[in-house]
Amino acid sequence: MIYLDHAAATPVATKVLEAMKPFFSAEFFNPSSAYLPAKRVRETYEKAKGEIANFVGAKGNDLIITSGATEANALAFTSVNGVNEARSENAKILVLETEHASVLNNAKKYGFETIRVDKTGLVDLADLERKLTDDVELVSVSLANNELGTIQPIAEIAQILREVRLERLRRGVLTQLLLHSDASQGLELIDLNVARLGVDLLTMNSGKVSGPKGVGALYVGRDVRLKPLIDGGGQERNLRSGTENVAGVVGFAKALELKKGHSSFARKKYLRLAEILKNELKNCAVEPVFLGNPKRQLANFLPLSFPGLDAERLILKLEEHEVYVSTGAACSASKGEPSRTLKAIGLSEAEIAGSLRLTLGVLNDEANVKEAGKIIAEVVNAEYRRVNE
Repeated sequence: MIYLDHAAATPVATKVLEAMKPFFSAEFFNPSSAYLPAKRVRETYEKAKGEIANFVGAKGNDLIITSGATEANALAFTSVNGVNEARSENAKILVLETEHASVLNNAKKYGFETIRVDKTGLVDLADLERKLTDDVELVSVSLANNELGTIQPIAEIAQILREVRLERLRRGVLTQLLLHSDASQGLELIDLNVARLGVDLLTMNSGKVSGPKGVGALYVGRDVRLKPLIDGGGQERNLRSGTENVAGVVGFAKALELKKGHSSFARKKYLRLAEILKNELKNCAVEPVFLGNPKRQLANFLPLSFPGLDAERLILKLEEHEVYVSTGAACSASKGEPSRTLKAIGLSEAEIAGSLRLTLGVLNDEANVKEAGKIIAEVVNAEYRRVNE
């Protein structure tokens, strides 16, 4: 098997699994119980939360543990003033037009407007500034796009918002203006610090960094007020009720520990592997069109298009060779829907139809990437001959 879809899911690291195992059996206690073994589990849980928070320069109390990035994004949107209560008819949210479905679909519940991107998927800052009217309460821009790997200038966006807040205050406008970023992609490859980024809310996802799936976290700034999505026993500061997922949180913390300090090494590794893959793709009968922003792109992303070919057929043919790739976000691909992101960057129908997302990760090395490139070239050439017979 050659796996080139690490943006969709990553295998749980061996050391992560080992760290989790005791909390499925010997240390199974409910951390909310009053007796000593349960209290020890609670201590372990809080310590792990603190380690996750520390990875982004925060403290454990700043985090709300969730079931993943989708729930974290939904919770972040409850920061909008008056949600489920009376709110200004004109209040709205700004979201990047290429955001993940979990951001866009949650934004639809409120008044929202999209921010444009350029042909590489990079935010149009001028469009953002034009749309920052006095009724905007929340801006949501992902750290890195999940289909293109385009890295957004979050700190620059935060500075724009700071200036708008000050200008509002001078005019007596008290509407809040918060910044949320979904950092699910890029946790391994970008050194993150919430203070440097200037975010009020930050989404993280364990399943993208060789941690367990079904675990996520939302960093919440000290002055941000949220509303619970589910009422219950009051866990996670009364914002996310339900018995704590101790094994999952311990696993997430261990996964981040293994990544800490390795981002520079990982970037160099993936850039080297991407060059090997690109070199093999020169043998394709259809010249690939590489997508995204080469100067601001996650090193493990290699999105590309073979115009005139059908990406769905390519995926099926590659699967016959046990080479696994994707057409974009796994959740959209499974529905057979055309990519919103690729439409937003202005690709033609033929380019969108022929688009693949190759993402490198822990299961790749020089040998299997080179082999993958050869197989992709063979499959592309066979499809080209079939189409042109």
